Amino acid sequence: MDSISARVANVAPSLTLSVTNQAKAMKARGEEVYGLAGGEPDQDTPDFIKQAAIDALAQGKTKYTPAAGIPELREAIANKLKEDNGIEYDPRQIVVNSGAKQSCFNAILAVVEEGDEVIIPSPYWVSYPEMVRLAGGVPVLVETTAENNWKITPEQFEENMSGLTKMIIINSPGNPTGSVYSAEELLAIGEVALYEDIIILSDEIYEHLVYGETKHTSIASLSKDLYNLTITVNGFSKAYSMTGWRIGYTAAPTELAAAMSRIQGHTTSNATSFAQYGAVAALDGGKDFIKDLNAEYDVRRQFVLARLNAIPNIKVTEPQGAFYFLVDTEQLGLKSVNLCDKLLNRYRVAAVPGIAFGNDYSIRISYCTTLDVLNEGLTRFEEFCKAH
Repeated sequence: MDSISARVANVAPSLTLSVTNQAKAMKARGEEVYGLAGGEPDQDTPDFIKQAAIDALAQGKTKYTPAAGIPELREAIANKLKEDNGIEYDPRQIVVNSGAKQSCFNAILAVVEEGDEVIIPSPYWVSYPEMVRLAGGVPVLVETTAENNWKITPEQFEENMSGLTKMIIINSPGNPTGSVYSAEELLAIGEVALYEDIIILSDEIYEHLVYGETKHTSIASLSKDLYNLTITVNGFSKAYSMTGWRIGYTAAPTELAAAMSRIQGHTTSNATSFAQYGAVAALDGGKDFIKDLNAEYDVRRQFVLARLNAIPNIKVTEPQGAFYFLVDTEQLGLKSVNLCDKLLNRYRVAAVPGIAFGNDYSIRISYCTTLDVLNEGLTRFEEFCKAH
């Protein structure tokens, strides 16, 4: 259709949502499906968070809020960043929006101009390159390796820079790999960014889901210079099981925060008013929920790791964060869409094709489901691998 802009026509649909929707449609028809594709916690939102939103509704807090969010939430986020991440922001530097996905897009729109390049380590979260394209930029995809735990090196950063490079996106803990950058690794990457004055988009939505001795580090906490180059993105979807609430935020230098607030004022305006009060409650009383969630997912992570390591014809790297495994399926000889289609339609197991993340000989398996579903789904996946 000629009336569709080239910018939008060139954007690929989300394969992660496509697989999830297909599996849901099969379940709606009464078919049994073992879902290993999900990107959201299977636990319900805690009741005390729900109650805060219910109370806000009862009190008539249903009107427009400031585009950047209610003052109570912006202040609570600033306090959280200081206590948890060691970064000091004035509440005016916080912009609350409709999920971390919108946070990322606002950040890219605020920085990237037509033809600017954005460095994205691959495998990457499915939406990063498409957001860059929608902003008129050029995604520069840099392949990482399992041997380096799927992390970009400072040398790769330098090798792929050009005079047009405007931003680098760092996702730690990462989707789909579960990789977590150490403070030393982030500092080395940051030094390259500082040398060329490149903005860092640090997507930290999985920060509370790290395991064992692994620690999460916010790159903006490492130096004042890095603070001044970094847009920190976070939200409530993963740690508080609030995916449908659509509450995320950015924390950034004042000028960038103001730019993102202006963008939001002319697009979505404010995030849902009563959901913001739920987010205040989450920050105030959610630590025990996060602790229990982390412990539960670590049990599942170790269970899945043991099972995958026993399956022939695949390879896995142990993830240190998030709730995914990126499974190397090259030995099976099938490209990822074909593999996932056969796996779903013949074995009733839903997984996400690796091509969605830039790696066509892999699949992403999520452990956001019960041990029973994981056990049966992995048993069927093992049968699939043996058959191929």
